[in-house]
Amino acid sequence: MALTMKQMSVIVVATGILSFIFGVIAENKKPPSGTPIPGKDVVICKYPSDPTVLLGSLSVVFLVVSTVAGYISLFYPYEGKSIPQSAFFRNTTFVIFFNIALFSTGLAATFLLWPTITEQLHLTRNVHHDLSTDCPTAKTGLLGGGAFFSLDSSLFWLVALMLANNAREDYFGETDDVDATDLTMDLKGESFVPVL
Repeated sequence: MALTMKQMSVIVVATGILSFIFGVIAENKKPPSGTPIPGKDVVICKYPSDPTVLLGSLSVVFLVVSTVAGYISLFYPYEGKSIPQSAFFRNTTFVIFFNIALFSTGLAATFLLWPTITEQLHLTRNVHHDLSTDCPTAKTGLLGGGAFFSLDSSLFWLVALMLANNAREDYFGETDDVDATDLTMDLKGESFVPVL
C-alpha cells in the first residue's frame, strides 16, 4: 500500500504528540526522592513504585518512531515519483529546517534518555555505603524538557516535509498555476508561447 504525504505527516505528528504526553506524565509521576532505610554500614533506599522508567522509555520509543517516519517521509517516492536527494538539499530553507529537526531530535533524545536511565540506575542500585545519602532520583525537569523537545522535533519534521513537497514540485515542474502548455494562445490569428 502506497502511503500519501498526508498519512506520513499524521504519523509523524501523532507519534510526536504521544512522545510528548508520555514524557510529561513521566515527569509528573517521578518521586522527589526515596526513603533511606539505615542498615549495618549501609543505607538502603526504598523508592515508591512509579511508572517513570516505563513512561520515559515509551516517550523515547515514540520519539524514535516520529523521527524515523519524519526522515522517511522526506524522501519517500509519493505516487511512484522519486527524485534525487540532492534536489532537496538545493533548497536552503529545507536544509535549515532539516538540520533543526535533527538537532532538536538529538536534544529530545538526550533529555529523555538521561533521566530515564538515571532513574533506572537509582532503582536497581539502591544500596549505598555512604551513610549520609538522601536517596536521590533523576534530575527534575529533564523529562519535561525532553517531552517539549520531542514535540518540537516532530513539528520541525513536519515543516521539513512541507518544504520537501515544495522541492518536489519544483523538480517535477508541477505548480498549481496554469500549465505552461496551456499558455499557448491565439492572438489575432497568431500563436505564441510566452517566455517563462
